[in-house]
Amino acid sequence: MKYRKLGNTNINVSLICLGTMSFGEQNTEKDAHEQLSYAIEKGVNLIDTAEMYAIPPREETQGLTEKYIGTWVKKYKNRDKYLLATKVAGPGMDYVRNGSRLSKDHVTKAIDSSLIRLNTDYIDLYQVHWPERKSNYFGRLGYTQSEEYGIAIEETLDALEEAKQAGKIKNIGVSNETPWGIMEYIRLSRLKNISKIQSIQNPYSLLNRIYEVGLAEMSHRENVGLLAYSPLGFGMLTGKYHDTIPKNSRLGLYGDWFTRYSNDKCKKATSDYLQIAKKHNLSLTQMSLAFVNQQPFVTSNIIGATTMDQLKENIESVEIKLSEEILKEINQVHENIPNPAP
Repeated sequence: MKYRKLGNTNINVSLICLGTMSFGEQNTEKDAHEQLSYAIEKGVNLIDTAEMYAIPPREETQGLTEKYIGTWVKKYKNRDKYLLATKVAGPGMDYVRNGSRLSKDHVTKAIDSSLIRLNTDYIDLYQVHWPERKSNYFGRLGYTQSEEYGIAIEETLDALEEAKQAGKIKNIGVSNETPWGIMEYIRLSRLKNISKIQSIQNPYSLLNRIYEVGLAEMSHRENVGLLAYSPLGFGMLTGKYHDTIPKNSRLGLYGDWFTRYSNDKCKKATSDYLQIAKKHNLSLTQMSLAFVNQQPFVTSNIIGATTMDQLKENIESVEIKLSEEILKEINQVHENIPNPAP
């Protein structure tokens, strides 16, 4: 396994992070424990979850992913061998605390609840899942000007700082953020002389390289590393949807939730990337993950698997280095079909 520093800290995080959003939906508790133990055995030390998981979000399964991880934590015991990352839900979830928000009260309650479900005394990286304000995330295009900020970032940050001072969380991160949002968090932390955010969790893959415009420079200059999610484009970049959509696959089961990955441009780009992988004797999965792994602004690549075979292939991607020839061919496809799944 390879490791990179988390932001400005001295914490080494594995280049591969175990994503867990399928725990409690497509994966049983037994599956979850098997994946967690195998990942740790292979050197993965970062486990990512969220209070709203499993996915797709349902009231019946909200918090179940954290509970599955928590029963493993209790059994595994070596808490210093891995890092737990979880997230507080932004606004819009009616069944989470009677309507999730990012106020001090909501953030505090969310942290306390996650600590209980995870069976731990502290969370290594606590992240804001999506912004309080209306902005461009979850594939939203265009820009609609709005003066509605909702709960101010300062209040959210103050709540996170209070939790950190209390020892409940160790580090702070954000998710689904914009360059303005990142810089506002950083500005406030400098102004108030409090904790700086160390990471941003946004989508990044061969099908969505929007992070490279604006956010990549921010990662570099402000040392806020990317925890890349959806590196396989909801499974599109495994190639398994090339000819048909398997009934029990994510797109087969939940395609209506993630239509941005199944449009015609995505299919064409994926087909072109598949040809490159075949030409160079690589699986499309490993080429796609290796591409993300090689980016200097990436701290960790969040993979998610529903089978052990998928998990093993994903973790093995750290051993692959793409040649300049392959990267040139990839960039040609990107130039022809840029960001089909923003």
